[in-house]
Amino acid sequence: MINFFGKKRKVVIDTSVFINPDIRDFFGESPEQAIEEFIKIAKKVKNLEFYMPSTVFEELIYFVDEKKIPRDFYFLVRIKSPDKHRSVCPAIFFYELVEEIRQRVNKGLRVAENAVRNVTQKPTDEVIKDLRKKYREALREGIIDSKEDVDLIFLSMELKASLVSGDKGLIKWADKLGIEWIVPEKFKDFLLSTMG
Repeated sequence: MINFFGKKRKVVIDTSVFINPDIRDFFGESPEQAIEEFIKIAKKVKNLEFYMPSTVFEELIYFVDEKKIPRDFYFLVRIKSPDKHRSVCPAIFFYELVEEIRQRVNKGLRVAENAVRNVTQKPTDEVIKDLRKKYREALREGIIDSKEDVDLIFLSMELKASLVSGDKGLIKWADKLGIEWIVPEKFKDFLLSTMG
């Protein structure tokens, strides 16, 4: 990879790289193995800088015992939160987000109405289980729905960095904001191609 003027390309990493089995399995069978394999490769990469917002790091250590994270991880991945006081976001972002949330609330209402109609036809526990699944799909899939997502978006914007995440909603909104993103299933190949 050509590195003009000695500048390093910045990459913001989401927890899903190490936790989501669809992505993690390219690095290892467990989150701990994925982190170790990432470190092994990242040590050999000279033209990339890796970042992770502190909220995302906190999410990572919820899934992985912090004592099991190798020391080198802290030297390779910079923990940095976006500057929330200076970050600027286009108004169209909020306009589209509010519109999408409104549509999703209406969709969630229809899911709840259908569940109520099914109460007499199915056992209550089955209705509740089905309602939870469909409601989660209606309201949460394909949208940014956490402070971690917002931090990943704003840090990527602030650093003019590439984002790597398995979260489809996060990728969708990064794309809307013109944030470059790396196909998560190809992240390991991407790293290997930049080794020098």
